Parts: sequence; structure tokens; C-alpha cells
Amino acid sequence: MDLKNFDWRSLQKYLSPKASADLNHFLEQLPNTAGQTVLIAAAIAWTSGAAIGLYASVETKALIELRTELKNTETLKPVVPRINDVPVNPEQIKRFSDQMATSYTGLQIKAQGSGVYIMSPTTGNFGEFREAIGHVQNGGAGWRVTVDRLCVG
Repeated sequence: MDLKNFDWRSLQKYLSPKASADLNHFLEQLPNTAGQTVLIAAAIAWTSGAAIGLYASVETKALIELRTELKNTETLKPVVPRINDVPVNPEQIKRFSDQMATSYTGLQIKAQGSGVYIMSPTTGNFGEFREAIGHVQNGGAGWRVTVDRLCVG
């Protein structure tokens, strides 16, 4: 429908004083023409619709309040950093273990995958062994080191 071509004068018959008098007359005669049963059914339908509308508006208000409270609670939640374990590059481990082998000559140090294996042929090298473990603990930035097995004796 194009508003430019719409005949606005056709709306005048609905806005005239005679139209409101006709509506008033229709409503006054409605009980006689429609019957009481139809009016009761219409009243029940309108009352049900109003009750549903009221219930929906109350529940919507409660939902909005709950959402606001949830947002406020989320803003109070502290940001917790995540720690991700990323395996160290085996080439970096190999270079590191080769460098350690030159520093700790009494120990057998070898790299295997992302692990460093430190072994000693005698218990007399325990001090050097302990230092080598400390060296691995401080080996690289962000390394998380675990000792898998430790056997002395």
C-alpha cells in the first residue's frame, strides 16, 4: 500500500460524531443481540488474557532483576589465569642436556623426548646429582619439572 495514493478522506467517516454515537448504540444493544452466554464467554476470555498478561509482566520483571543480579555477580568474579602445559621442543631439550653433560662430567645425562635422564654410576656423585637436578629445575623459562624416579643406594 502506497501512502501517497491513500485516500485520507475515507477515514473521516470513522472519526465523525455519528461514528461514536453508532459505537455507543452498538455497545448498548450488545446484550440483546449477542446473548448473555456469549458476553460471559467474552468476559472470561478477556479476563484470562489480562491475567496472562499480568503474570507475564511480573515474571519478566523478576527475570530482568535476576539478570541484573547475575551480571553484578559476574563482575565480582576474579579473573583466574589459566596454565597450559605445552611440551618443550625435543631439540631444545637435546641442546640443554648436551650443555649439562659438559658441566657435570661425573654423571650420565641424556635427553629422550621431552625428558632429561640423569644417572650416576656411584653414590659418591650424589652432590653433583643434586646440583644437576637443580639445574634442570631452573633450566628454561616457564618449564614445569617433575622428578619421575629417584633412587640412591
